Amino acid sequence: MGKQVIIGYSGHSYVVLDATKKAGIQVTSYTEKEEHILNPFELEYLGFEGDKNFEGWDKGHEFILGIGDNRIRESVTELILIKKEKLRSVIHPSASIGSLVDIGGGTFVASGVIINPIVEIGMSVIINTGAIVEHECQIGDFAHVAPGAVLAGNVKVGKRSFIGANAVIKEGVEIGSKVIIGAGAVVLENVESESKVVGNPGRLI
Repeated sequence: MGKQVIIGYSGHSYVVLDATKKAGIQVTSYTEKEEHILNPFELEYLGFEGDKNFEGWDKGHEFILGIGDNRIRESVTELILIKKEKLRSVIHPSASIGSLVDIGGGTFVASGVIINPIVEIGMSVIINTGAIVEHECQIGDFAHVAPGAVLAGNVKVGKRSFIGANAVIKEGVEIGSKVIIGAGAVVLENVESESKVVGNPGRLI
């Protein structure tokens, strides 16, 4: 019988592991480039998923992403899909998920998150602590909505974009792909792909 395995074991993964514990998901193992001396959740080390000789494939395991970096999370997701392994989403029990919400595989929804109805969330997305995603939003694959951020209704966030802590995105705004929105920014207009926006009101830098 396969194990629940977290990929990555530091920082963001600790938040994910806390959520799995509260959700009754028993994670027993982790993968990393090397075994960690610090092992707060007392997990078994399985090796590094990127190694040629990694022995964790084809064992019926379910893999959970504990990676905060969007680019790395994307490459690990692609590896898991190539290997035809199972990629599990984690939703903290305190999160409020509305009706008709579609959440892609490998996504993490943290504690205190509110996602209102008719929302589409892609694959391997992070919706972090206390974020609010209003009605009819669309969030692309590998994006990250940081703690306390607010997406008003009908906001679109492109693939691999990062919305900083406590940022506010006005209703109907479209954020392109690979965009960085700074912490506390207030975004009132559409943002083109591969842009950086900071401040209130938001300005390009």
